[in-house]
Amino acid sequence: MQDIKTYVEQHKQRFLDELFVLLRFPSISADPKYKGDVLKTADFVAEKLKEAGADNVEVAATAGYPIVYGEKIIDPSKPTVLVYGHYDVQPPDPLELWETPPFEPTIRDEKIYARGACDDKGQFYMHVKAFELMLRTESLPCNIKFMIEGEEEVGSDNLGTFVIANKERLKADVVLISDTAMISLDSPSLETGLRGLSYLEVEVTGPNRDLHSGVYGGAVANPATILCQMIASLHDQNNHIVIPGFYDDVQSLSEEERLLLNSAPFDEEEYKEDLQISEVWGEQGYTTIERTGIRPTLEVNGIWGGYIGEGAKTVLPSKANAKISMRLVPNQKSEKITELFQKHFETIAPKSVKVKVTPHHGGEPVVTPTDSVAFQAAQKAIEESFGKKPVITRGGGSIPIVALFEKELEIKTVLLGFGLDSDNLHSPNEKYDLANYYKGIETIPLFFKHFAQLSR
Repeated sequence: MQDIKTYVEQHKQRFLDELFVLLRFPSISADPKYKGDVLKTADFVAEKLKEAGADNVEVAATAGYPIVYGEKIIDPSKPTVLVYGHYDVQPPDPLELWETPPFEPTIRDEKIYARGACDDKGQFYMHVKAFELMLRTESLPCNIKFMIEGEEEVGSDNLGTFVIANKERLKADVVLISDTAMISLDSPSLETGLRGLSYLEVEVTGPNRDLHSGVYGGAVANPATILCQMIASLHDQNNHIVIPGFYDDVQSLSEEERLLLNSAPFDEEEYKEDLQISEVWGEQGYTTIERTGIRPTLEVNGIWGGYIGEGAKTVLPSKANAKISMRLVPNQKSEKITELFQKHFETIAPKSVKVKVTPHHGGEPVVTPTDSVAFQAAQKAIEESFGKKPVITRGGGSIPIVALFEKELEIKTVLLGFGLDSDNLHSPNEKYDLANYYKGIETIPLFFKHFAQLSR
């Protein structure tokens, strides 16, 4: 452990400088105008893998953005860890809410502020530097493979094709991912599950053109009003989702499991203060921890229609749109939930409008085993690095490819995340604590050490 700390301390400024270069690339996979920047980011990641000591580094083309692959096979008889991460980031909008430019990383209060700082550039780059550390200190105890993609934020559409076509090359004993959060450095934790996702867009159309709201208002259905009414009707007074069949496959936890989940440190007053809200909200009968970890949800991610520019323009809009995401829990299936939503949404639409539902992407919920050698290695690594055992939690987010790895590669995943729920992921002023970044680089080699020892 001391050798690890010494190496990190000697190179911490370089580790930070390199991350800053990575963060300056606006690798926004959702917007085609940034295609050149996304491709440059992939090249940079490949370059850094080579510098760290990886062999057979490749920027592998896909039908979309490339996947960066690299490996170090020290002994085919030793266990192999497959590290997954993504170099693409969310759009930074709304730009006016950023205190500093999203692609000019800035340090304030010992935190790195930039788009991608935590999700996922800062977190996957910890693995590149931890790999460098293990090679330079001659302490790499098992084989390592890297697969860093550029389409996670848009559904990883081409990753499945790549995985299926490269099963032999990707053969490993476990997938290691740092794209999740822990409670805090004072209360380190390990996530044992992720929710699935169904993401879609709805469009409500009324008249064939925008209309004068004085001439036509009150006589023609307003798509914006209808859309709001339809969305509001998707929950009842207990914030329970009313789509028929939505909860049919939901796996319920026992009272013992719920008690264990709620034993994780959580301060509701601090939670509300951080978000500047006066009250929490959600499905009746469940705690905040349960609502964000083990219960399915339906949320509006964006809604628009009519005139939204400066000043006034009194129109009755022709169309109104919304983007909607549903987070799913075991044993729900994204395809089934999407179909249930579409059927219900079309059914509740009044005859005065036309409705179109467009599915975008989805993914399946997963629960990782806590009795595996890999999970035990992660627990030991955190305990050695932090001086305390990790709290076991469930994650509220989604990483759809975890289920893909399990299906196609037949291996489980360990979620070794070092972010915080308060890191403003997908929001303005995304951040990542310097302490978490360096702590991750220190902890990852310990996972490799314990994994190798427990795999004997």
